[in-house]
Amino acid sequence: MQDVLTDLMTTWNAGGTAGVATVVRTFRSAPRPPGAAMVVAPDGTVGGSVSGGCVEGAVYDLATEVIRTGRPVLQQYGFSDDDAFAVGLTCGGVIDIFVEAISRATFPELGEIAADIAEDRPVAVSTVIEHPDASRIGRRLLIRPDTAHGTLGSARADDAVIDDGRGLLAAGRNEVLTYGPDGQRRGEGMAVFVASYAPQPRMLVFGAIDFAAAVAKQGSFLGYRVTVCDARPVFATSARFPTADEVVVDWPHRYLAAQIAAGAIDSRTVVCVLTHDPKFDVPLLEVALRAPEIGYVGAMGSRRTHDERMARLRRAGLTDEQLARLASPIGLDLGGRTPEETAVSIAAEIIARRWGGHGRSLTDTGGRIHHTPGATAN
Repeated sequence: MQDVLTDLMTTWNAGGTAGVATVVRTFRSAPRPPGAAMVVAPDGTVGGSVSGGCVEGAVYDLATEVIRTGRPVLQQYGFSDDDAFAVGLTCGGVIDIFVEAISRATFPELGEIAADIAEDRPVAVSTVIEHPDASRIGRRLLIRPDTAHGTLGSARADDAVIDDGRGLLAAGRNEVLTYGPDGQRRGEGMAVFVASYAPQPRMLVFGAIDFAAAVAKQGSFLGYRVTVCDARPVFATSARFPTADEVVVDWPHRYLAAQIAAGAIDSRTVVCVLTHDPKFDVPLLEVALRAPEIGYVGAMGSRRTHDERMARLRRAGLTDEQLARLASPIGLDLGGRTPEETAVSIAAEIIARRWGGHGRSLTDTGGRIHHTPGATAN
């Protein structure tokens, strides 16, 4: 929903009803991930996408019908070998799409959700998408780190979804959870889609060098909130890093330790150490590699620099398990040389580690194209 929130809020604020289609489950090579959405306004205009074009026409017609009836629908779309012109995904994947009518009457809390998202306050929206009792389909429960609002129909179901939903919110994940009709852990019949709206993931770039400017630009492009940090004020300036969200003048290890202590780091955070100067990067890497909550730690440098740095870190007491988390030399082997090409290789490695990719050419591989988060590459 976040990608269509502006369009949706235009209709909601005007007192109208919009049809909102959300990808809730994907199988095999689906083009859009869970959480991708399309909104159909009362005047027929469309925002967003659920399949990159494959089934948009059919989903548009379904959303128009849901606006008219007010009844939510869970619809599955997949590729049909029997009829090449049938509504389906030419990529061979399968997606489940939940379509609902959203207005001030059906979703009065949407304004609060929009405010939470705008202010980077974490919130998750859990919605019943399947249930034996049709009257419970479409019910919502809003989950925040310390509070919850609404009900899915029973206290038992609410308690189970709040517990599981907070885990998904902390990880920034969208997922369908399955329970028994009354929220039983062992059972089936009720499916709840949890859409997590967590603050932007962070990219911390240490070392105010030309490579850092290119990496910051890539990070911004990928949707990270980018911080560039360096202890040298003459180099760490906003003018040199216009795409960074903030530029900090501080000793890198001190800044990172303070961010960890403040709870401003999570499993989606990536740390790029580009200083390749022992007096900066060794103390910084000591802090970063001892913090299991950081999702990715990479350090720039030659093979020789890497070997010397590893020896220093071992002398500092880091374990083999902690050192194994370090991506060094940073980036995938793309053969690039310029700061911009190097930044692409770093971004590629971050993406590969996040989704379990291997960095090889798809031409030379088989099997499914899209990976699941945290999967181990073959």
